[in-house]
Amino acid sequence: MPNYILAYHGGKMPESPEEGAKHMAKWETWANGLGDSLVNRGTPLGNSKSVNSKGVTDGGGADPMIGYSILKAENIDAAVKMVEDSPHVNFGGTMVVAEMMEMKPS
Repeated sequence: MPNYILAYHGGKMPESPEEGAKHMAKWETWANGLGDSLVNRGTPLGNSKSVNSKGVTDGGGADPMIGYSILKAENIDAAVKMVEDSPHVNFGGTMVVAEMMEMKPS
């Protein structure tokens, strides 16, 4: 079964510590509900820079990645179904789901 990276983008900041705690409780319930399918529960990301042939830009572009998780699923459609009701999406964010391709050494 392949792994999928869930790249977290955007979303709003909680307006109070109480709202933040409620959001985190929803996220924990969602994550726990995925069970063993959630290979990496999540890693928040800090400052980022975009690097290309023209140079380096602060901030990671127009819609920087703010975190990621790794999910195991039968296929990409099954992975998408698992994240459609995630608290991050319901809090105004976007999750990009991409299959992690297995590279074999030559």
